[in-house]
Amino acid sequence: MKKILVLQFSQTGQLSNIVQSISAPLQESTGIELKTETLQPLDPYPFPWPFFRFLDVFPECVYLDAPELQPLQIDTDYDADLVILAYQVWFLAPALPITGFLQSEQAKRLLSGKPVITVIGCRNMWTRAQETMKAMLDDCGARLIDNVVLTDQGSLLASFITTPRWLWTGKKEPFWGFPAAGVSDQDIQACCRFGQAIEQGLGEDAEKTEGPMLRGLQAVEADVSQIQSEKVGYRSFLIWGKLLRRIGKQGDSKRTPVLAVYVVFLILMIVTVVPLSMFLKALLAPLMKQRHQQIKTYFEAPSGSGSERMEEFGCGK
Repeated sequence: MKKILVLQFSQTGQLSNIVQSISAPLQESTGIELKTETLQPLDPYPFPWPFFRFLDVFPECVYLDAPELQPLQIDTDYDADLVILAYQVWFLAPALPITGFLQSEQAKRLLSGKPVITVIGCRNMWTRAQETMKAMLDDCGARLIDNVVLTDQGSLLASFITTPRWLWTGKKEPFWGFPAAGVSDQDIQACCRFGQAIEQGLGEDAEKTEGPMLRGLQAVEADVSQIQSEKVGYRSFLIWGKLLRRIGKQGDSKRTPVLAVYVVFLILMIVTVVPLSMFLKALLAPLMKQRHQQIKTYFEAPSGSGSERMEEFGCGK
């Protein structure tokens, strides 16, 4: 009997749906024991999120100032053969409840020496958060063997409208020609292929090897054109986050005027610096083709974007 521990935090419920799709084949398997633990902050994050309360968490996100969590329901000595860690991306960093867990002694006891599969559900930018995740998993003594990334169904421009609308109002449905917010239902349902591959891999003791179990299943697609924008945004978050942390703690009303100024700065950066950066990237793309492929390969590791095993599991997009 192989034991799988699923650790997740889902503010909107979307990530829970992704986890359920992955877990379905595993729950049906007679050779697998599956336990799911949902992380709960002592002070819950609301959904929908009030605008300024949403902005007010970004300094803590980028500086990894973790919130306190409710005690886990599972014994911290639980000896899992595989851990699935599902997380959202907040301000180019792992969501704070996940950060809080990974900085705890419980995490070190549960994850030390364990193979881990990370699962990300986000708008589109996730590479900076995954680099942070790699470092935190390494601190816990865990081994990252696979990474699954699902991004919003809309274009970059469309999701810039639909995702904030969803977070701030709870309205996810299509409107004014914009698609529905979030990951498509089709993509979520197709996640069953990962569960099937994990079941097969565990049956072959693949978790004990260094190689990925989800290779060839289109687990992750890295958009190289977005990586520079992530770097610019992350530096901005660090500078403004440092200022806001000096002004007061999260929830302090003294932060609000500075957050308002930052919103104006952020909008100006999005409409000027980001497009310019993308234009220059596109202009230089023919000269940087080999370098871009190296970057793409790096961020898509360990699972990769190949599709050679898609038919094997009967769960295409």
